[in-house]
Amino acid sequence: MVAGATGLVGREVLAALSADRLYRAIHVVGRRAPETHDARVRFHAVDFGRLPALPAVDDVFIALGTTIKVAGSRAAFRAVDHDAVLALARQARGSGATRLAVVSAMGADAHSRIFYNRVKGETEHDLRQLGYETLVIARPSLLVGDRASLDQPTRMGERFGQLGMALFAPLIPADYRAIAASRVATAMVRALAAGKPGTQVLLSGAMQT
Repeated sequence: MVAGATGLVGREVLAALSADRLYRAIHVVGRRAPETHDARVRFHAVDFGRLPALPAVDDVFIALGTTIKVAGSRAAFRAVDHDAVLALARQARGSGATRLAVVSAMGADAHSRIFYNRVKGETEHDLRQLGYETLVIARPSLLVGDRASLDQPTRMGERFGQLGMALFAPLIPADYRAIAASRVATAMVRALAAGKPGTQVLLSGAMQT
């Protein structure tokens, strides 16, 4: 199952899954259907605030996320980045899923004074309590990718991140370099396929390779 397949990382996750034959079926949940020619993909339109019964799956990839600016308020941001993520993960686990990969963020910390980092950290903490045999948490730094094709504006931080990478990449620690969404997706898919028991946190530097 893939959630967030029309977003920057989720789109790349779906592409990576479609590139191999590991899965018999790929269930995509969201508000909009993704563009794909993979006959294994089955789309389920959902409201993450009121999830319907969903198909039983083995593996789950969650790439849901927004910003406070886009969401409109802190409460609306938390409803997506914490509540929706947790609700989907909990339901999938209850239906038999055993492996979960999720996109978090660099700096995630349940005790952070920064609201964004605190919500991400609380989400990670709550996901750990669900009992997945394998939990992969990706913590990318500044994400870059083709937002124009998603009808998303390029963020100012991304422009500076790409410029900085071009000029000063050797001087920037790997965990702080801007990272392509495709690299994050590839790292998530590979880590979940490996099936290492327990929780595995993928820092941005490790995902660069």
